[in-house]
Amino acid sequence: MSTVIEMKNICKSYQMGSESLKILKDVSLTVEKGEYVAILGPSGSGKSTLMNMIGCMDHFDSGEYFLNDIAIHDAKEKHLNRIRNQEIGFIFQKYHLIPTYTVLQNIVMPLLTRGETLAWATEECQETTKMLGLEDRLSHRPSELSGGQQQRVAIARALVGNPAILLADEPTGALDQQTGQEVLALFKKLNDLGNTIIMITHDLKVAEHADRIVRIIDGELFEDGMTA
Repeated sequence: MSTVIEMKNICKSYQMGSESLKILKDVSLTVEKGEYVAILGPSGSGKSTLMNMIGCMDHFDSGEYFLNDIAIHDAKEKHLNRIRNQEIGFIFQKYHLIPTYTVLQNIVMPLLTRGETLAWATEECQETTKMLGLEDRLSHRPSELSGGQQQRVAIARALVGNPAILLADEPTGALDQQTGQEVLALFKKLNDLGNTIIMITHDLKVAEHADRIVRIIDGELFEDGMTA
């Protein structure tokens, strides 16, 4: 296996008035290619901040972070924009779809921002949309879809750019139990196909669908190990 993520002694604090509040405390994390890892923690544990660091959406105060051998801690903002677009597939709890766009337009958006043509991007996403059962929904708007279908669109959008990792933030949080189970089964299928998945969750039952659980408590990581 090759290492996709290597974080070393990541620290992050926020200034609250005259006080500095430590959110992440010497966090170190390694994720190998093809792993399915759940980062589990309650509200206020630092898991959202850690997700932002993994997703290159926020800067940390100290430490080192390598993503696919790219030194994130040394990267300039313009390079981070490219990394977010090409190396990370984001899947959010509330989908973050553009309501005025069709399903197809939402899915191919990451490819279009790279400068690809709509025709090429449409061809490129055909296999993904078929696998996710969206081929008959491509002309629909998000408001015409169920929550589970909208999450599938978000997953398709994350997949089309062939990212190094899929980063999922509470991916079942807005779904009913049955639909949530269907999405988790889909994640398992994607992992079996070789996708590296990092899932952020507060729910142990959701985390147990991953192959490995890492707990975050008061800004510190604790390894649970393999779940199977």
